[in-house]
Amino acid sequence: MTEDGFDLGPRRHPRRMSLTPMIDVVFLLLIFFMLSSRFGMDAVLPIAGGAEGAASEWQGPPRLVDVAPDSISLNGVPTDPDELVAALQALMPEDGGAVVLRARDDADLQQMVDVMDRLSAGGLSNLILIE
Repeated sequence: MTEDGFDLGPRRHPRRMSLTPMIDVVFLLLIFFMLSSRFGMDAVLPIAGGAEGAASEWQGPPRLVDVAPDSISLNGVPTDPDELVAALQALMPEDGGAVVLRARDDADLQQMVDVMDRLSAGGLSNLILIE
């Protein structure tokens, strides 16, 4: 018996905690995140910002396309989306030129991308996006 009245036997040293399970979990998480991430190129939209387009000299009549949630207008005149490319090509100078795109009245990104795809398919690739 000891002074306290209990005999617990010889004092044992506490066991060291094993790090092997924690290392296993870390490697499993590493493998999971490596396999679940994407390793590809995202789609890129070729556009110029307003500052880049301002450096070059403007040629020909204005070509401002306003994209609103329910309509598209060219130079302030409402235009059918199917006729937009033809109307713009009539305004383009011979050596090509830029088309300025502007989102109006909370138009969403998908509407802008649709107009940009329509213009690119029509051969108008020099697009400038402004606020």
